[in-house]
Amino acid sequence: MTLSRREVLDLLARHEIRPSRALGQNFVVDPNTVRRVARLAEVGPGDRVVEIGAGLGSLTLALAETGASVTALETDRRLVAVLRDVVAGTGVDVVEGDAMHIDWAERLGDGPWVLVANLPYNVATPLVLQLLEDPAIVRMLVMVQREVGERLAAPAGDDAYGAVSVKVAFWATAAVVGSVPATVFVPRPNVESALVRVDRRSTPAVDASIDRRRLFALIEQGFGQRRKMLRRALAGTVDASGFARAGIRPEARAEELSIEDWGRLAACNG
Repeated sequence: MTLSRREVLDLLARHEIRPSRALGQNFVVDPNTVRRVARLAEVGPGDRVVEIGAGLGSLTLALAETGASVTALETDRRLVAVLRDVVAGTGVDVVEGDAMHIDWAERLGDGPWVLVANLPYNVATPLVLQLLEDPAIVRMLVMVQREVGERLAAPAGDDAYGAVSVKVAFWATAAVVGSVPATVFVPRPNVESALVRVDRRSTPAVDASIDRRRLFALIEQGFGQRRKMLRRALAGTVDASGFARAGIRPEARAEELSIEDWGRLAACNG
């Protein structure tokens, strides 16, 4: 079973909990939605799932229903005791902690793990980028603000394509696989949400000899002035010969370059 709207409202009232705007708390109250998330995550018996921001346990219960081994992380102390009560008897491991500061390498070990989460809008992007650095997580299915989801998954040339899109593409392939209306949340947010699936590549998209930090710094510089041609946006970092060696037009703009193009540009300007 999962939690209905009435059950979520009852839990909040009984424990005198007001959702925290600062923590980005919007609880899913539709069983069909959380079961759809679990289905799209393609998890089941034998899989290890980590959920961030488990809240009152709506999605947690849906994940446990699949037979997967679930670790649910929650940072709000007010919710942890309630969450433990809600998932009692399901085998879910409830952990109190802040996803932005927890030692993920220690918590997850060697993996493989699947991340499934309704991520708070204010931490979704940095958290996804942080977790992509941990090879223990091989796949993600995250619910995020629609605009955030589009940026995570955008291909080169798309209006939503930016530095975040390129950094995600370095580690993984990503795609928006569904939408979630604001009506399934309590409290109701002012934005629509998207479901984004992220699959880790077996190896990064660029040559392993390229320093990732230098590559990402180059990407950030290029998108820092995205309306300018790259010869201007990257002035002082890449000269005409560098563009020529990489096979990149200096008149191009940042959003035209794929992760492979950025990799060549970084390799030719080391």
